[in-house]
Parts: sequence; C-alpha cells; structure tokens
Amino acid sequence: MTTQTSPVASMGNGQTRHGVVVLAASIMPIMAIISLVPVLPLLEREFASVPGSEFLVPMALTIPALCVALFSPLAGWLSDRMGRKRLLVAALVLYAGFGIVPWFLTDLMLIIASRIPLGLAEAAIMTIATALIGDYFSGERRENWIAIQIATGSIAAIALIAIGGGLGELFGSRGPFLLYLVALPIALAAALILYEPAKPHGDEEARGVRFPFAAVLPLVATTLLAGIVFYTVIVQLGPILQLSGSVSPGVIGLIGAGANLGVAAGSFLFKRFRRNAGPLLLALGFALAAAGYLGAGLSDSLVSISAFAILACVGSGVVLPNMMTWTMRRVPVETRGRGMGLWTGAFFLGQFIAPLVAVALIGAAGGLAPALTLYAAVIAAAALGALLVARSGASRAAHSPLN
Repeated sequence: MTTQTSPVASMGNGQTRHGVVVLAASIMPIMAIISLVPVLPLLEREFASVPGSEFLVPMALTIPALCVALFSPLAGWLSDRMGRKRLLVAALVLYAGFGIVPWFLTDLMLIIASRIPLGLAEAAIMTIATALIGDYFSGERRENWIAIQIATGSIAAIALIAIGGGLGELFGSRGPFLLYLVALPIALAAALILYEPAKPHGDEEARGVRFPFAAVLPLVATTLLAGIVFYTVIVQLGPILQLSGSVSPGVIGLIGAGANLGVAAGSFLFKRFRRNAGPLLLALGFALAAAGYLGAGLSDSLVSISAFAILACVGSGVVLPNMMTWTMRRVPVETRGRGMGLWTGAFFLGQFIAPLVAVALIGAAGGLAPALTLYAAVIAAAALGALLVARSGASRAAHSPLN
C-alpha cells in the first residue's frame, strides 16, 4: 500500500485510493441506523417494560441522525479552520468507541445517551468525507465520485441490513453494535493514505472570504425536501406495499433492496447527464419521484406499487448527487467544509423529520394512499419550479452579450 507522506498537498490531484477511503468513511453514518433495523423488534421486546419505550427505542436508532442534522455545520466550520484529515481520523476513532458502548449496557436511557456523542462523530465524518471529495477531485471526476458516493451508500445499505440481521441472530439485540468497530481500520487507512489538502490562500485571507448564504440556502432548503422525499419511501416502504394487501417481511426486505438499487441507478443516471447538473436535473429527478409517489398511491397490486416505489427512489438517486454537486459548485473552496456541513445537516434533518411529516400528512389526507398523491403534487410542483428556473437560466444565457 502506498501512503501519502506529504502532510499537505494541492487540491484536485486525488487518486482512486483516496476516493475509496473517503467512500468507506462516508458509509459509517449510514451504518449507524441501517445495521440496527433488523434488531429493532428485539430491542422493543427487551425494553417493553420501560415507560414510553415505543418512542424511546426508535429514538435510540434515530437520534444520531438528529445530531448530524444539528452539528454538521459546526463540523464543517471546524474542518475549514483545523484541517480535514486529523479531524476525520479522530471522528472515526470516536465513532468506534461510542458505537460499541451499547454492547455493554442494559439501561435504555444510557444507550440513548451513548448515541448522542456517536451522532457528533457522524456529523464530522459525513461532512468531512463529502468535503474531501470536493478537495481531492475537480470537474467531471468530482461529479463521478459524488454519484459513486450516493450509489455506494444505497448498495451498502442492502449488505448492512443483512449483516446486522446475521449479527442479531448470533448475539441478540446487541450484535449489530459490533459493526461499529469497522471504523477503526478505516481510521487507520485514513491516517496512512489520505492527505491534508492545501488551502488556496493563506489563513488570514481565507478568513476574509464571505460565505455565500444567499446562493446556498435555497439549495439547502431543496436538499431538505429531497431528504424527506427519499426517506419517506424508505421508512414507509412496508405500509406502502401493504396497500396491496398483506405482505411478508421477507418480501418487504427484497423490494427494499430493489429500492436501494433504484437509488444507485438514479445516481448513475445523474453521472450520465452530470453536465446538466443544476435545475434541469433537479426537475428530472423530482418528476420521476412525483410519478413514483402518484403511481404508488393510485395502484392496488403489489407489482405496480413496488415498481412505482422503486421509480420514486430512482428520482431521489438523481436529485441527491445533483444537489450535492450544485451546492459544491456554489461554495468557495475556503468555506467548502461549512457548505458541505449545511448540505449534510439538511439531508439528515430530512431523514429525521420524514416519519413525522408522513404521520401528519397521512392524518390530514385521511390515509396513506391519498397522502402519497399529496406528496406527488408537492414534488411535481417542485419539479415544475426547477424546470422554470432552468428555462429562465437558458434564456438569460441565450440573450447574453457574450453569445
């Protein structure tokens, strides 16, 4: 294995080995929730006597996502100031340390408490990994790696559910927590292989660069919507499929794997048309997602509902790398960590509130099927808005004096 001996190197000259290590690190926050899904029923039975366990047990799974949503901007700011590599390595070590703690605990509240510092580590890992893709690669190579990052996360989720289930079978409800130790060899690889990207300007000059809030905040808000659109299908997949009648857990798991593959397919569709990254691909992705939601809400057979749910995931697979690329293009390199922190925070906030939004809309619409059509209307409106922005930009470019 070749290591990078120079402590600081110029931006944009990353190699495949750097990208692979960054991708491995970026899977860790996904693993924090996905690997525990198979043992959720075991945890619910174990802590059934605890008052409020029906809310507290799921919270033990999802509270790291809330921490990522809240603290990713801070993690990004720190990485801009302190550098990325050391902070990433430290976060991976802390992730492993706090991640394994529940293996030794029998108190639900202590387990939840241990998941809070885990979420802080996740915030740093996800934010820095995303920023490093921007640091190590440029142009089309960067957009290729962004698409690969989204696809890798979706494909890894399939394997992580299976591995988490296997560890649950072997060791009970705490089995999947052993997976968190995987972060240690990844931390070692990051320490040996990654390099600290050089800043284009001195620190004093970099501090004077203003963050483009006006350009970035609309993209962050759109990313929040994209996160809700994506995670609603993932979280509500069982109830959505059961609109066709009774569906076994095995079938739900199989179709869930198909949904994750749909996200990967959408990411590679983005990769194919990445030169159009921005409002045009946003319109395409949201249009696919809207069609998926509408079809799932109006269908009554398992095959058609499954196909439309997967189509919605294909749309999300287009939207997510598109929004990451679009945001990265708008952020100066000196504040890239802060920009990716805001993007990551918005995405994980979407993950956290997606179930809450779903419950509210299902109640307002009078059921899941009409709620899906309501989702479709909102997503279609967002697609239309993005298309109008794309056409407006094309019109301005056509009438520019430079043309």
